[in-house]
Amino acid sequence: MQEKWKEKLKVWLKAAIIAGLLTLILRNFIFLPISVSGSSMIPTIDESDQLIVETVSSIERFDVVVFRDETGRPLVKRVIGLPGEHLRFENDQLYIDERPIDEPFLDNAFVKEAGGIWTSDFTLESLTGKMTIPKGEYFVMGDNRRLSNDSRYFGPIKADAIIGEVIMVYYPFDQIRIIK
Repeated sequence: MQEKWKEKLKVWLKAAIIAGLLTLILRNFIFLPISVSGSSMIPTIDESDQLIVETVSSIERFDVVVFRDETGRPLVKRVIGLPGEHLRFENDQLYIDERPIDEPFLDNAFVKEAGGIWTSDFTLESLTGKMTIPKGEYFVMGDNRRLSNDSRYFGPIKADAIIGEVIMVYYPFDQIRIIK
């Protein structure tokens, strides 16, 4: 009888160790918990939201990403421009390579109630002196364009500064949602 108990204990201990290791790997290398500070992504992400960030994804236009700024602080912004693209805003309209691009995530009550121009006119060249976004870099902006410190101020971000893509808000619990 004692042998059966020892065998069951070994099985349970082995399962607990494997579960613990998987949790550590997932939490530290694949799905990272991140806290938000600042209001640059309102209304998509609120200042007190806790996020899950996926570290193993390719970056596409309009992905919400977390990256480290030059001081090492994590920031959350939306990818607007990809490497090699020419970018400009005119009359609140995004143009990529001279084609108008819709920004459906800005079609919300927060932006409508604010009224007026949401994104000031600019060209990539006027901000950075470059005609296109450099290879291996991304142009990012906050959804709360009027209060966002983003690529309009610090330039495109390097791909290796990106921690990952935000996939969901997990706290506060009454605000749990997938981010896309």
